[in-house]
Amino acid sequence: MTNVSKPTILKLLADLGTACSAFHNATVRNIRAQRVQCDEIWQFVGAKQKNVTPQQRAQGWGDLWTWTALDSDSKLIVSWFVGQRDPHSAWWFMRDLASRLITRVQLTTDGLNAYLPAVERAFEGEIDYGQLVKMYGAQDREKVVRYSPARFVSARREVITGSPDMKHVSTSYVDRQNLSMRMGMRRFTRLTNAFSKKAENHAHAIALYFVHYNFAKIHGSLRVTPMAAGVADHAWSLEELVMLFDKKTDVAA
Repeated sequence: MTNVSKPTILKLLADLGTACSAFHNATVRNIRAQRVQCDEIWQFVGAKQKNVTPQQRAQGWGDLWTWTALDSDSKLIVSWFVGQRDPHSAWWFMRDLASRLITRVQLTTDGLNAYLPAVERAFEGEIDYGQLVKMYGAQDREKVVRYSPARFVSARREVITGSPDMKHVSTSYVDRQNLSMRMGMRRFTRLTNAFSKKAENHAHAIALYFVHYNFAKIHGSLRVTPMAAGVADHAWSLEELVMLFDKKTDVAA
């Protein structure tokens, strides 16, 4: 398509992904959010966890999760973290999120237990935190093999810390963001061979996606980019996004 070799394209992705990650880290700070929703989205690198050999696992193959924190009002992605779905990754993710906020927020997550100690340690109780716990029906063996999702049964809202407004204990916006990620990044498309072959390239693609999402994408419902959160004064063009190459040496990693 481009008359350029594949390694050259991958190097472009890696370099721009590194620049995007550094830019986000330095720029998306001191955010005045009121409500933040968090979730995790699954994908794999190289092969699914059950099929990975020890040698491949040492190279970063297997299941990989992207943790996201979204400002419910501006739709800004405040923080993301690529890792496992475990307490260690939850802690790093929540610590990063807390460092970017300057206001007390209402936080909503799903019922994953790893969130509980991570939120407590990161925010030290200075948060209004509720969980939306979803219950799903059992799957029969045939549906599991055919990759059919479990049937949603019900959900309940739980107060964890502080005084969250229960009508805003919701993950609907961040769930919709997960759909946007699967539609916007071919690496997240299920039942294809488009999955990432290296964990590093997977992380670079995510960084590029989120900076574009935060600074260049016009959202259909808001008619603006998430720059409404105060991190930019105009919607970026693709040329401005690529110009991060020139700024990456000036932005702290």
